[in-house]
Amino acid sequence: MKKNGDPPRIDRRVFMAGGTTAMAAIAAGITGAPAGFIENLLHKNFKEISPERLQRIVQEMEADYTAKYGKTVTVSTTGAQPGVVFGYGLDLSRCVGCRRCVYACVDENNQSRDPQIHWIRVLKMDKSKGIHLEGSDPYYDPEEVPEENAFYMPVACQQCSNPPCTKVCPVEATWQEPDGIVVVDYDQCIGCRCCMAACPYGARHFNWAEPEIAADEVNPDMHYLGNRPRPKGVVEKCTFCIQRVRKGRYPACVEICPVGARKFGNLLDEESEIRVLMREKRVFVLKEDLNTQPKFYYFYAT
Repeated sequence: MKKNGDPPRIDRRVFMAGGTTAMAAIAAGITGAPAGFIENLLHKNFKEISPERLQRIVQEMEADYTAKYGKTVTVSTTGAQPGVVFGYGLDLSRCVGCRRCVYACVDENNQSRDPQIHWIRVLKMDKSKGIHLEGSDPYYDPEEVPEENAFYMPVACQQCSNPPCTKVCPVEATWQEPDGIVVVDYDQCIGCRCCMAACPYGARHFNWAEPEIAADEVNPDMHYLGNRPRPKGVVEKCTFCIQRVRKGRYPACVEICPVGARKFGNLLDEESEIRVLMREKRVFVLKEDLNTQPKFYYFYAT
């Protein structure tokens, strides 16, 4: 409670909005400022952009990316389908720790190669100890997998129904979409990393340097809230390959898995693969006691 004589309390969003307005006023006096400079500086959250403005932004992105990478790039803004909430299943009895999922994710989602950013981590665990996250090894490098007496647990964004990461963002740059996918507006992210601190799964990653992606490595099929190249100084994460699943395709990691350990589908469809395994298998989620309510389910088929 504010008392007489106490300094006034300033809401951080109001402060940041005021700061941005001041910057725009300064920019207005800059000779030779490019067309649209102030409009871009005052860029709104994706959810607040008018369809007309969004179309112009996307067209500019497509032109810039096409020129930069020398191939035709499309940037989708496809929204969530009604009656769809995505869920993911992973069979720990089948995973062999080959990490093909990790690199398929890198290729599909235009992740930086230098410095390397991986949205999926595969944890090696000792069979005799069971699931023991603190004692796991994400840097294993055997000549062959699977190793004797070891099993493997891939971990990525758990796409929580009660995500702590979205609650701490001071600028509302991250939120949960109607289909359950937690997304980030990279143009709004200020890089404070509050969401990284709040995530109990270590699923968010910060760009410390300007990401490097060679022209021949770029996936030109992009989504505004997904795999478009991210700038330095923002946080990024798995989006269930939003650019694929909203077109009726599987995530890249599901397609690449050589042993069929990964399952994906609509949680609202009783006949979907994900719902069938949830009925017939013993499934569990990571850190259930935190009540984050993940939509990423682990199970043992055998």
